[in-house]
Amino acid sequence: MTIEVGRVRKLFRYPVKSMAGSSVADVQLNLHGLGGDRRFAFRRLSERGGVPWLTASHYPDLLRYRPCGGDANAEEPVPTHVLTPEGEQLELNGEPLRAEVSRRSGHDVELIRSRLGIFDDAHVSVITVATLEGIERELGRPLDLRCFRPNIVLDTGGDEVFAEDRWVGGTLVFGEGDRPAAVTLTMRDPRCVMINMHPDTAQQDPQVMRTLVRMSGNNAGVYGTVVRAGKLATGQTVRLVEPL
Repeated sequence: MTIEVGRVRKLFRYPVKSMAGSSVADVQLNLHGLGGDRRFAFRRLSERGGVPWLTASHYPDLLRYRPCGGDANAEEPVPTHVLTPEGEQLELNGEPLRAEVSRRSGHDVELIRSRLGIFDDAHVSVITVATLEGIERELGRPLDLRCFRPNIVLDTGGDEVFAEDRWVGGTLVFGEGDRPAAVTLTMRDPRCVMINMHPDTAQQDPQVMRTLVRMSGNNAGVYGTVVRAGKLATGQTVRLVEPL
């Protein structure tokens, strides 16, 4: 069975893992996620096991670095520079940026690039406007949706909080045409301390995670894997093909 579940409200990509993302009106979706999403990361050289990437959980101010430059309209856009929290523009691949991040984070790092992307659990994250608004109501104040670092924000036109949880196992189809982009939803999205951090200031509010734990066991949104490449665009109709 296929049902319409809403429209694309916003799209985000994050060129460097844990650095600031950018909102885009349209983007190419390929088998390794949104074009240009999380293709770079800083690796902690001292980490010999587990997850080696430097993230905002290790260095919150990493959120305040903004990748920039390059051709944002390319299918796989590559930033050339990064704007630091102090407003200095440094080359992404340059020694000055690597040295600054190492010094300020307390971790000696090197920049890694992967054409397959550097992800935690899945290539695509999806959340609904209704879920974000429900968390805001429970928290008792507005939230910046960027705290949740989604790739795709959907407007369902309703107010059901965590409706996307029911979609796991199904496939979201974006737009029309013979072979529209499609993402199969694989699991709920378990959240980490990054949702406590304001994306512009990196200031932390632990009440955000406490609220989410109380509401849903600390899950918000869903993860997915790309099963058909194609174009994503704000305003697109989104259909859910339920699992057989």
